[in-house]
Amino acid sequence: MKPFILAPLVLATGLATAPAIADGIGDMSDAERATFRQEIRDYLLENPEVLIEAINVLEARQAEAAGQQDQQLVLSNADALFNSELDWEGGNPDGDIVLVEFMDYRCGYCRRAYPDVTELIETDGNIRIIIKELPILGEQSVLASRFAISTQQVAGDDAYYDVHDALMNFRGDYTEDSLRRLAEGLELDADAIMGAMESPEVTAVIAANHELAERMQISGTPSFVMGDQLIRGYLPYEQMADLAEELRAAMN
Repeated sequence: MKPFILAPLVLATGLATAPAIADGIGDMSDAERATFRQEIRDYLLENPEVLIEAINVLEARQAEAAGQQDQQLVLSNADALFNSELDWEGGNPDGDIVLVEFMDYRCGYCRRAYPDVTELIETDGNIRIIIKELPILGEQSVLASRFAISTQQVAGDDAYYDVHDALMNFRGDYTEDSLRRLAEGLELDADAIMGAMESPEVTAVIAANHELAERMQISGTPSFVMGDQLIRGYLPYEQMADLAEELRAAMN
């Protein structure tokens, strides 16, 4: 019998509390212990739903504990999450809710989330968004992120947004040639952007985001922080909008 199931089962049979039973088992004779075990077995066979109920309660408690831990991670890393000057910011700069996205251009779920995030920012109108480049899916991911960050540092936030949008909708491999063509197609200074991709300033942004992700125990993309909530993975537009409203309700 798994240890986590014992306490609910003992309570369900009405025999005693878990600590008392644990102490009492050692004082039982072999016959008493066998009877006790048989009573538990018979009860479970007659009421198998107790197992499901106990497991559901356990999972709910574990989820609550994990949520509280994630909230503490957000709180302890709030300055790096919300006040860094290294990352691109968009949406409403005075928004009452801040949405932080850790993303990778080669991440399929990041691409799936992109139109949902865009719709949320546009329809809500009161959310500030911060993009944290977190290339974790190989050399092409790093190349694309370096290109995007270099674009921001060389040509500014508007150019970054155009490049970010283009990279999220790009089909094919990220190579120096394809990125140069992308920059030229957007009428950007491709030589300047490509020349700064390996700069210490670009490297510093990626390193800072990786260090932050490690502290936040984020190992995959997309990952989001909305308010004090850490969202690990893709979340559809409707659920993100609902969460925004829940956060606003909690503020009042």
